[in-house]
Amino acid sequence: MTSPRTRAGTTVPAGRRWRRPAAVGLAVALAATLNHGAGTAQAASRTDTRDVTARAAPPGPPPTSSTAGISGPTVLVPAGPADGFASVDALGQNGTTGGAGGPVVTVNSTAAFLDHIARPGPYVIQVAGTITLPTGDSDGMHDVTSDKTIVGIGANATLRGGGLNIGLPVNDDTTAPPADAVHNVIIRNLHLTGATDDLLNVQMFSHHIWIDHNEFSNGDDGAVDIKRGSDYVTVSWNHFHDHDKTLLLSHDEDAGAQDIGRLRVTYHHNWFNASDQRHPRVRFSAMTHVYNNYYYENSYGVASTYDAAVLVEENYFYSVNNPGRVEFSGDLGRIVERGNILVDCNHPIETRGTVPEPSGFYRYQADDAAAVPTIVPAGAGVGKLG
Repeated sequence: MTSPRTRAGTTVPAGRRWRRPAAVGLAVALAATLNHGAGTAQAASRTDTRDVTARAAPPGPPPTSSTAGISGPTVLVPAGPADGFASVDALGQNGTTGGAGGPVVTVNSTAAFLDHIARPGPYVIQVAGTITLPTGDSDGMHDVTSDKTIVGIGANATLRGGGLNIGLPVNDDTTAPPADAVHNVIIRNLHLTGATDDLLNVQMFSHHIWIDHNEFSNGDDGAVDIKRGSDYVTVSWNHFHDHDKTLLLSHDEDAGAQDIGRLRVTYHHNWFNASDQRHPRVRFSAMTHVYNNYYYENSYGVASTYDAAVLVEENYFYSVNNPGRVEFSGDLGRIVERGNILVDCNHPIETRGTVPEPSGFYRYQADDAAAVPTIVPAGAGVGKLG
């Protein structure tokens, strides 16, 4: 077993394992506690001295399983605690707890689902089976209010045909977090597919959002878009496939008034399984931490523009044309990379500048990149919370 390595208040030299096959180990690590240290990650160089010959095998098809019939008020394993930026105490919110403390309800119809996600106050909303979300006048986007946990039961809970919107209506004149910004929302163990717009949209200064152990496929626009001043978000252990525009962080070159100093997001242990692009595509972000993700057959991985600060750490890139870019479209961004493995990629990770050290915000453990092709497909997606 590969031992995870703790990054806490130290600057670690950057490294690039360039087109080098890697042996695969096994390690599992998650952390969620806050650390108020300080630091700055800087671009540097490191030589990988390992001489290995085994290439990680391509993943098989998405795993499938069945769920037994549901009887009575099923109560799932409690979600939490959140990790990454969603765990940080800020903006009057202590971490991300979702609907903890509120009623626990199990829904299996469209009407019941839409009713409960729109209610005020905390709720834990358990989704049973497949729920079809209507398009109607909203283009299929349905609002989620604050203090909600929306979690699927078993491995087959599905939201189909529409998407979820976490955030107030768009207002370009709002340039600071409003008092009623949507906050404290957990989306977990759901397959979101076939939306006519985004599968999941986070906007208008929404904060403390945890998107964990979901499957995203076949959306018409973004899979998970985070924009318009949103902050303190973690996207973890999700499986993305059969999708084009995967992760957008900031929606436009003119969004600086809302986005600068915000958009702090952690992306970790996600499986980008032949999804095409935007993993993520970043503008303006004060800090984006991308670690331990498995990139498999993508056109590009991370793009940082408009002075966004992105740390790309201990990821595994297999057959990715451009794993990381700072020269992309518009003003240059910043990327520091360390400990990544690139196999059969056409370009290196572009680096530029310095970025804040994540350990200045929260404690975390990064698995060795060589273990990522094993542990991420085994743990990412639905039906794997236990």
